[in-house]
Amino acid sequence: MFENLSLPHLLMVVAVAVLVFGPKRIPEIGGSMGKAIREFRKNFAGTGGDALSGLSDAPPPPARTASDEATVPVEGSEPKRLLN
Repeated sequence: MFENLSLPHLLMVVAVAVLVFGPKRIPEIGGSMGKAIREFRKNFAGTGGDALSGLSDAPPPPARTASDEATVPVEGSEPKRLLN
């Protein structure tokens, strides 16, 4: 992703950051970014570290076919679907 990022590019980014935020605010911004990253990692690790951990292992529902839509529902069965 950062294959073409060289030392002059990094120095230019740092110079722009110093010009925009000022030399006194750079450590504050770095500290708050560090806190945010630590908090994100802590919260993500609290969920088990797996984004899919809450999903069940049940098989997916069967795929719908054209014949499913062509049937007329029987009175008292499932409600009609208004949207596909």
